Amino acid sequence: MKKRDFDIAFRGLALGPHEFQYDLDDTFFTLFEYSDYQGLIGKAELMMLKSETVLDLEWRFTGNIEAPCDVTNEVYTQALTNSFAMQIKFGDEYNDENEELLILPHGDYKFNVGQMIYELVVLSIPSKLLGPNAGSGLEDFIEEEEDEKEEKTDPRWDQLKNLLNK
Repeated sequence: MKKRDFDIAFRGLALGPHEFQYDLDDTFFTLFEYSDYQGLIGKAELMMLKSETVLDLEWRFTGNIEAPCDVTNEVYTQALTNSFAMQIKFGDEYNDENEELLILPHGDYKFNVGQMIYELVVLSIPSKLLGPNAGSGLEDFIEEEEDEKEEKTDPRWDQLKNLLNK
């Protein structure tokens, strides 16, 4: 898998809808020097509607990765899904400051969707990774914290509480 595999030459395409699919695995992450997770298996789908002045893009991603649980640190399979829409217009110079609008210079005939797919995949990874066994570990952790709070009271507060109860 190479970055140029994600080039779309739009100049020769007819007006109307066009669909592109990309099967992704761990080699995709290596293109972007991203190694936080392993076992990527997924599919990115692009529906592009070409008109005379604009390219409308609708992205969908489904897949999974192997990730360590934030609570138990056990590696598990995390399901991923994400989607977003954007437009490509043409102007005097390249501009990607707006995440929903990409401006390509007049005369360009192709663009690379690799970075878009990368962002689609990475943003589908939850910020909190909770594996199937995280629930019991999390409940135990919360119970321990509550027990510690009950045991550790400041004796000065206990004396004030006694005064209030009289």
